[in-house]
Amino acid sequence: MTTEPMTTEPRFGIMTAPMHVSYDEVLRVWREADAIPEIEHAWLFDHLMPIGGDPDGPVHEGWTLLSALAARTQRLRLGILVTSNRFRPPAMLAKIATTVDVVSGGRLDFGIGVGSRPHPPEAHREYPAHGLPFSTPAQAVESLAESCVLIRRLWTATEPFDFHGTHHHLTGAFANPKPVQRPHPPILIGGRSSATLRVVAEHADLWNIAGGDIEDCVRRSALLDRYCAQIGRDPAEITRSMHLPVSYDHPETTRSAITQALDAGFRHIVLGLPAPYPDEVARWVAHELIAKAA
Repeated sequence: MTTEPMTTEPRFGIMTAPMHVSYDEVLRVWREADAIPEIEHAWLFDHLMPIGGDPDGPVHEGWTLLSALAARTQRLRLGILVTSNRFRPPAMLAKIATTVDVVSGGRLDFGIGVGSRPHPPEAHREYPAHGLPFSTPAQAVESLAESCVLIRRLWTATEPFDFHGTHHHLTGAFANPKPVQRPHPPILIGGRSSATLRVVAEHADLWNIAGGDIEDCVRRSALLDRYCAQIGRDPAEITRSMHLPVSYDHPETTRSAITQALDAGFRHIVLGLPAPYPDEVARWVAHELIAKAA
């Protein structure tokens, strides 16, 4: 199976942040969305503790939950928006992602980013709470770039290899099996800093940014274009993706945000669904948001 080609047609998806919800609630929404063609992709986030609401409330680990959802869906493309590169060594992450691609039959979009930096501040407590180091922003971006190189190489290399970078060191590295998708799952990098956008220009198939300030998103997209030009890459090779929060009470606000994003050239739209999820929420998204805004 080959990686899906880029498209200029809008592609809509949903995100269900797995905090303050049960597995059964998330599964219900995903299985409903799986039967609705207008919803093409679905996402979780990668946090180990709540970043909103009750700080001691429940949170499900993203990649474990994603694998379970991959096994219970048939059509949706799926991923983590986005994986914190600070949480897992890249070789381990490559193995995890490959397993999800296999379980899903080749439906993974591999989302990755630097990790919480500098917002939301609630996310910072995840690191000492789980014994994880929190590197400086510059080190974190350098580490992300190395991780992208390593993960792609592990997905494609036919022989063991050594890698000795600034932040990551592997000896005799080799991954078997390979992902179902060839040459590898699409790589989505999330972030808005100029340093991260340089990594996007070099390594990403999709770039995601949180919506809200459409003018800033447009400026960041133009900056990405310039970084692509500097390295001789066609910026049209990178699909522009935007996460937009959904308002159940004021759908016209969400529809307006969707229209602005599409007009600005963002063709991959992720609609963040707040919990609790209403009955038939995926059908509501298709009828009230996608159909009326696209």
